[in-house]
Amino acid sequence: MFKIIDRYIIRKFLTTFFFMMGVIMLLAIVFDVADKLGEFIEKDATFYEIVVEYYFNFILFYGNMFSSMIIFVSVIWFTAKMAQDTEIIPIWNSGRTFSRFMRPYMIAATFLMIISLVFNHFIIPHSNKTRLEFEDKFYRRTLSAQNYHAEYPGNEIVYFKSYNGDNKVITGLTIEKWNNKGELTSFTKAGSAINSPGSKKWTLFNYFQRQVGYPNDIISQGKEKDVTFQFSVDEMAMRENIAEAMDFFTLRNFIERERSKGTSMVPTYEVELYQRTSYPFATYILTIIGVAVASRKKRGGIGINIALGLGIIFIYIFAMKITTVAAINVGLPATIAVWIPNLLFGGVAALLYRNAKR
Repeated sequence: MFKIIDRYIIRKFLTTFFFMMGVIMLLAIVFDVADKLGEFIEKDATFYEIVVEYYFNFILFYGNMFSSMIIFVSVIWFTAKMAQDTEIIPIWNSGRTFSRFMRPYMIAATFLMIISLVFNHFIIPHSNKTRLEFEDKFYRRTLSAQNYHAEYPGNEIVYFKSYNGDNKVITGLTIEKWNNKGELTSFTKAGSAINSPGSKKWTLFNYFQRQVGYPNDIISQGKEKDVTFQFSVDEMAMRENIAEAMDFFTLRNFIERERSKGTSMVPTYEVELYQRTSYPFATYILTIIGVAVASRKKRGGIGINIALGLGIIFIYIFAMKITTVAAINVGLPATIAVWIPNLLFGGVAALLYRNAKR
């Protein structure tokens, strides 16, 4: 059963969080509009496309991404203000423990954490699909790829030299099929190739094909030929942030398929998947740190607490970047990499919590 003080703190927590979220997102939109307005006008983007398809989803994506940081600043802000206004001292004098004082904070943090988890795994990916399509249409550079190499199921190895998103043409396409004994069974090479949109049907130009067999190989070549492969150009030439538009189940299956192909981007996709859980759980850690730091009245006022809070956020972001780079470039398992900052700052939160109880 909630006491008056519980309802008061929860209300202060949530109203401060949503107010700060609104202010920060408004500033982000202003800077983003200033940067991209010229391209929107040049490419005739409509008001509906800009506001609904882009900026609505922009707010969902970036607001949710930085929600744990905004929660931390919010906790620091209103708790420090309560301390400066001598609202916390009567709570201590009434005999409440620090653990009891923390209860409404953790209730509000749990509410926001659950929302963030659901948004991260199931809602944001679908909104990101609309946002990324808008970006591709109005201001992203043409998608291209070079020196692609992957192994598809069935021991099918695919290479190509380059892909140009303007004309949708792949150059230097080579496909090799091998059996389980390590013997080549077929070889296909084309000077260029085009994939029919939304399908796995291809047209090869200036092609050469060889079917290895006993006693004689079957060789064919020509200027043009229609074929069907098990892959499409969409999964060969992809943007690095393609995983942002996939929900939990789609992304998990996508990672397994990319791993079977030997794609070097697998660690990046794994980091994206695991961060969707680790970021929301950081809400608990940052809430505890925020309350422990800001609940004591300080001579410097709220400014000291805000400065200290921002310093902790910068260190946390720096730690996340280091571990992410280690996962992508050094080989550190993605599961460990995304949780290391939470574990480190969880230790800091435990230490500050213990000292605050005294």
